[in-house]
Amino acid sequence: KASKLATTEFTIDKIVHGTKTKKLGWFIKLSEARFIAYSKAKVTSGINLQNLGKDDIVIEDQSIFLRLPAIEVLNFSYPPADFLIDNTISDNGWASKITVFDQEEFFRQAELDIRNNLQHMGIVETTQQKTRNMLTVLLRSLGYEEVYIEFESNDLIIDKVPLIEEEA
Repeated sequence: KASKLATTEFTIDKIVHGTKTKKLGWFIKLSEARFIAYSKAKVTSGINLQNLGKDDIVIEDQSIFLRLPAIEVLNFSYPPADFLIDNTISDNGWASKITVFDQEEFFRQAELDIRNNLQHMGIVETTQQKTRNMLTVLLRSLGYEEVYIEFESNDLIIDKVPLIEEEA
């Protein structure tokens, strides 16, 4: 765990919504229940220093060159304590009701939506910049006058973070 260098934490706000409709047959809508809630996901990103190889660090006099591994999502949390149901918009219809199970499904779908879109949220660019800045300051304080840092790839590694169901 000490090999994981977390340099950036993001808070992602997500509106969770859903409807449940009661129909008569295929086409007559009898009643509709609506659900709206606000939630937050917390994402920590950085690099795994265990993935550094001997060839990824080159030192020449007062210069150092680092080839860092791809940015990883080191931690993902979607805490229920940050869920806030909007009772002014959410309502049950007279023939259809939003149950706790329906709410859990809406939150699960929202979590999957966040996870599926992480690579489009600027996490890689922001984390690369913060990692580069932090390591440059650290290495210059150790006496290196020239610091060159590049990343193995511009991909975001997210597959190592388990889903909520897998954490239990």
